[in-house]
Amino acid sequence: MKVSYDPRTDTLSVIFKEGISVAESDEDKPGVILDYDREGNLISLEILDASHRITQTRKIEFETLETQSAMEAR
Repeated sequence: MKVSYDPRTDTLSVIFKEGISVAESDEDKPGVILDYDREGNLISLEILDASHRITQTRKIEFETLETQSAMEAR
């Protein structure tokens, strides 16, 4: 997964699957564009005017939650 913010265009992009061609784009809500592959899987999203929609465009926190089976393996 790749997250990027372009201050020049004020666009925040989240790419879930790299190297996959976009077959369809849908502006679900104004300024929120969802991109899908040929099978209809969400592969990326783009937020326009991101600085007006997101509190801190230059800060990201990432967390992986452990599954119950991973905790039991300890």
